[in-house]
Amino acid sequence: MKKFCENEQSGYFEEKNLAVFDQTRRWLDLYFSGREPGFTPALNPVGTAFRRAVWEILLKIPYGQTMTYGQIAREIAAARGLANMSAQAVGGAVGHNEISIIIPCHRVIGAHGNLTGYAGGIDRKIKLLKLEGIDMQGLFTPAKGTAL
Repeated sequence: MKKFCENEQSGYFEEKNLAVFDQTRRWLDLYFSGREPGFTPALNPVGTAFRRAVWEILLKIPYGQTMTYGQIAREIAAARGLANMSAQAVGGAVGHNEISIIIPCHRVIGAHGNLTGYAGGIDRKIKLLKLEGIDMQGLFTPAKGTAL
């Protein structure tokens, strides 16, 4: 079935019911019911090799756990044989994740428990972390204007 979509550069698209949509719907239903889905829908994120490497690490952060930008930077540096890697560069890659929640960028926190940098807003990040049962004690939102 072809449909006209005025928002899509004045073109036509073909509507299909693909398995990935069913997988994603099932994943989201499980996730938002407060359960670990136990699988990842088929994904094909588009980005640089560095961004994809960061996103692969995000996919490995277990449900109900967090990881810091610095930990991710150290993991990438070690995998690439580098002495170090910038946590800020990791933050940039995390920020370019267009498949948030499924590629769980909300599980990434700043050093010392700073709840920083979530495109959906810090309030949503907190709700997602709480949904996963993450202990929020020791996590905080820095005051505006303070360095992270």
